[in-house]
Amino acid sequence: MRNTDAWRALRAPFLTGLLLGAALLLLPLTALGEAPGAADAQPTPDLLTLPAVPTPAAVPMPSPGEWDAAQTLRVLGRDGQVAEMTMADYLWGVVAAEMPASFEPEALRAQAVCARTYSLWKLQAKSHEGDGADICADSSCCQAYLAKEDAAQRWGEGSASAYRAKIASAVADTDGQVLTYDGAPIQAVFFSSASGATEDAAAVWGRSLPYLVSVDSPEGDEVPNYHSTVILTAEQVKKTVSEAGLGADLSGEPSAWFQNLTRTASGRVAGVELGGVSLSGGAARSLFALRSACFDVTESDGVFTFSVTGYGHGVGMSQYGANAMAKEGSGWQDILSHYYTGAQLQTGL
Repeated sequence: MRNTDAWRALRAPFLTGLLLGAALLLLPLTALGEAPGAADAQPTPDLLTLPAVPTPAAVPMPSPGEWDAAQTLRVLGRDGQVAEMTMADYLWGVVAAEMPASFEPEALRAQAVCARTYSLWKLQAKSHEGDGADICADSSCCQAYLAKEDAAQRWGEGSASAYRAKIASAVADTDGQVLTYDGAPIQAVFFSSASGATEDAAAVWGRSLPYLVSVDSPEGDEVPNYHSTVILTAEQVKKTVSEAGLGADLSGEPSAWFQNLTRTASGRVAGVELGGVSLSGGAARSLFALRSACFDVTESDGVFTFSVTGYGHGVGMSQYGANAMAKEGSGWQDILSHYYTGAQLQTGL
């Protein structure tokens, strides 16, 4: 990140600690597991039916806040090019990409704070230093990013102006607001929808963090594909396992392949044995391309059915949960304090 001299001086004291925390947290739980970006399977606006907003063709854009406008980021795009932009412009693109603009304003404000906080947390790892960048636009590594012209095309002519201003307001209204724990930015991860509760970071990535623990999550009725199903034949399961090189013994009857399924307190699969090989719930989710690790698996006549609830890794803020809270009257500060236990809001670091 390229900033003012004051910014460099302010961030130095906590750089070492954050680097150590990042290294520890991002250790994979299994060979099949992987460290996520901020979001995992977040709701993507172009996959949703967004209502047209009956507003004038042009909606005034709010001015960016002073803190965000003063910070400069080098963003590695998915095309391999590095673009320099202010934090305000970057956050607009992240919120537009990561959360549907049709969501409640308070949910969008909470998302803006998460995006800003995660950007500062991710910055400390310097994982893109070799690329000449501070952060990337890949959600599997950092955070998704959507340019304004691409967002307008996605939203359509009837909604683009209002949605653009709505997201700009979410960023400007939370200017410089960062979630911290012990004075340092937290790993403000988020995901699409929970199965009634979020997950403890230790259950997913094997590393406990005091602000990423399981909490109740009030998902709304509008969650798309909240319940999903994946159906695989025994031969498809064999092929998938073989290609993954797991060494599982699938020579017996298919009904005996999956054994000893255990769950975490939130209801997600903690572990399962497949042909004598132990897998974490996250590893099983990745292996069979499930929307979440909250699943049941049944077998009948050589056909396996995975019944899945929710979408995403389950750690941190549920985006649909945040929207449900906003609809019930919760402010963005309340949403963040609910999902990030013990974290504090701080203005500019």
